[in-house]
Amino acid sequence: MPRPLGELEDAVMTRVWQWNRPVTVREVLEDLQQERSIAYTTVMTVMDNLHQKGWVRREAEGRAYRYTAVSTRAAYSAALMNEAWSTSDSPAAALVAFFGMMSQEQREALRDAMRVVQHDDAGTPADPEPAPAPAEPEGESGAPEPEPGR
Repeated sequence: MPRPLGELEDAVMTRVWQWNRPVTVREVLEDLQQERSIAYTTVMTVMDNLHQKGWVRREAEGRAYRYTAVSTRAAYSAALMNEAWSTSDSPAAALVAFFGMMSQEQREALRDAMRVVQHDDAGTPADPEPAPAPAEPEGESGAPEPEPGR
């Protein structure tokens, strides 16, 4: 389980996740300076710490590094939620309390996520030796088409 990110680590990782491309310390510094006064060496240290902790990988480019996220913000959030839930004395009660804190929009997102998981589970055979699936015609994957705007 990853340790929760500190405030500055989170601010740096937010940019790395949002930009979704290799970034330099200078790019992150310049963006952070729009919100706060911060030194180059501070950002460099935070990014080095994130590398040491396994949050980012880096590649040398001249005398600098380019940093890339190892996982997504969603994966990080999921790991934190899983850790909180699994360490509860009563996981069911923790989930009920958590669901009670959700906005209507969050509950709708949860319903959508549950439908995806249930659909995936329905396709998982319970029998250890399932019968072979019928061959699909070429060009048809059977996967639903993505909804416009998603």
